[in-house]
Amino acid sequence: MSLLRRDRLAGVHDDLVRMVERAAEMCPQDIVVLEGVRSYERQQELYAKGASRTLNSKHLTGRAIDLAPMLDEDGDGKREVSWHWPHYRELAKYVKRAAVELDIDVEWGGDWKSFPDGPHWQLQGGKS
Repeated sequence: MSLLRRDRLAGVHDDLVRMVERAAEMCPQDIVVLEGVRSYERQQELYAKGASRTLNSKHLTGRAIDLAPMLDEDGDGKREVSWHWPHYRELAKYVKRAAVELDIDVEWGGDWKSFPDGPHWQLQGGKS
């Protein structure tokens, strides 16, 4: 459908931008960019809250992005960010398909065993 908050893609690696744009074309629901490039101060804040397990995130270098599906979950006619795992698994199908189609080596935080992170996508290899 569509990709919301494109302004949050500033500084994000071109491969991730292409992948997210392609996924948005295929996905039946809207996708919102929650966060792209982060400052070190923001990373420290997330780490202190326990929302991240590293101070060396790929968000710092534009090699990671957080995405969420937008759905009308409460029936009020307005779409909001969904935090439900089934919706992230569904979104992941489209993002993974886009990555394969574009030959982009990406990892989904939802596949992590020790600290699953449904919104998180990052490029494999490279710095941070």
